[in-house]
Amino acid sequence: MLCRLGGRPYDEAWSYGAYEGTLRSLVHLLKYERIPTLAEPLGALLARALPRDRRFDVIVPVPMHWRRRWMRGFNQAELLAAEVARRTGMPVAKILSRESRPVQAGLSSAERRRNAAGAFAARRLDAVAGSRVLLVDDVLTTGSTVAACARVLKRAGAVRVSVLTLARADRRFGREALIGPQLAARGMSA
Repeated sequence: MLCRLGGRPYDEAWSYGAYEGTLRSLVHLLKYERIPTLAEPLGALLARALPRDRRFDVIVPVPMHWRRRWMRGFNQAELLAAEVARRTGMPVAKILSRESRPVQAGLSSAERRRNAAGAFAARRLDAVAGSRVLLVDDVLTTGSTVAACARVLKRAGAVRVSVLTLARADRRFGREALIGPQLAARGMSA
């Protein structure tokens, strides 16, 4: 699904499917039940969402703060990016770093934009200068996180930033629709 969004710092975005049903359950198993082996089949789906006529110089996963990554044991965006790289032959570079901020799930669009603003930094500017970057994450909700990442990548010299996510959430149905009734009842977040 190609989505051209005007006024965004990224140039285009694709998602494999809607963040609902089985796909949402699989993303939850990967992230919250900590089943990293799901990254391989989910990465295969993600690679299928990438248009065959597009070429990129580097794949950049959306980073997690080191403490959150340590608690989960992995960064799901890194695992998915590695699977896309394996299937396409493109290199992966962990160029971005992330400050500790509250989780995005459950925040309004405006709160998400404020929360993501300034949360990311580029560590290796030489890896993106003059490059076409494919930014990979698991779920695209409002686009605040990938927009903040794209701004940093473009300031670092990327000529084009495209976004690839496994799922696209529809925020019209509220927080419970995004993270599921079980996690909402337990006070958990995406």
